[in-house]
Amino acid sequence: MANYDYLIIGAGMFGAAFARKAADAGKRCLVIDRRGHIGGNCFSYERDGVHVHKYGPHIFHTSDKSVWDFVNQYAEFNNFMLTPIANYNGEIYNLPFNMNTFAKIWGSCTPAEAKAIIDKQTEPYRGSEPKNLEQQALSLVGKDIYEKLIKGYTEKQWGRPCSELPDFIIKRLPVRFTYDNNYFDDRYQGIPVGGYTKMVEKMLDCVDVELGVDYLSERARFGGMAGKTVYTGQIDEYFGYCFGNLEYRSLEFETETLNTDNHQGAAVMNYTDAQTPYTRCIEHKHFEFGKGSPGKTVITREYPKKWERGGEAYYPINDGANNEMYARYAKLAQDEPQIIFGGRLGTYRYLNMDQVIADALKCAKREFG
Repeated sequence: MANYDYLIIGAGMFGAAFARKAADAGKRCLVIDRRGHIGGNCFSYERDGVHVHKYGPHIFHTSDKSVWDFVNQYAEFNNFMLTPIANYNGEIYNLPFNMNTFAKIWGSCTPAEAKAIIDKQTEPYRGSEPKNLEQQALSLVGKDIYEKLIKGYTEKQWGRPCSELPDFIIKRLPVRFTYDNNYFDDRYQGIPVGGYTKMVEKMLDCVDVELGVDYLSERARFGGMAGKTVYTGQIDEYFGYCFGNLEYRSLEFETETLNTDNHQGAAVMNYTDAQTPYTRCIEHKHFEFGKGSPGKTVITREYPKKWERGGEAYYPINDGANNEMYARYAKLAQDEPQIIFGGRLGTYRYLNMDQVIADALKCAKREFG
């Protein structure tokens, strides 16, 4: 059996970035993943001439130049900028909330007009500390935007009424008094030319990789194989749910090919009404500026669902009770210095891709200098 310096569980962004830095530092690494592919939730594959984002849309965006420089060693980015559309019972609005949105809702033409309407609608909710997401949203953007563009989507996403969700989920809402539909304000944005899988393949081209392996059910096999272990799975599962399971939200994806050149005219359309069972529809060809087979397009509908043990955990539910439970697991993790917990599931945090990579680079710097 080969001896490694690092056994890395999880071939997603944290595991791949850490493995690359470790290999560059002269360390021998084995990366394993229970799925049959690399890339984690960023995995993409080709279908009808386009790269399909299997686990939902992933747009790389960051203002951290060190992260941007790192990923650009392994991919060229196409400068795609996310400009999602909100569909509320057939009414179409631009996101994030900006002057185009306000003009459609209220007919306002100037920032002063839009601000006046928002100030009037938020005034009754200001002055007191919000106790839940609903109160927070009403105090930030008022009733019209909340009811059309926030309430239905958010309740589908989290499976709870907004009045029962913590306010920090939308502590800040992007409100712009300009005609700018770019969802992110980060300096660097785009999608890897050739897809995320190709990028991660290049990160991992100098380490050993084994897929379709469940570390937790094969710990005896991997015990003693490496000096240190990097674990990017669920921290509660690692410790056998000894304090109970942390809560997550899960997702289901419904992907199909349609016989049309253009289904919805946008890469991402959010369905913000309560009646539509899915939260958004993705049309993958719009990520790549016109690529794809003529007369065909690939779409994916995204359905939030309750998470249960054994299912895929996508979003941590960071309310007070869960954070308190996580703190107990984190204390157990401190007692295992040969295990590094990383990534969204390993640290029970909602993280964007650039934040995951930044954490991996910092971790690697602590390990290798």
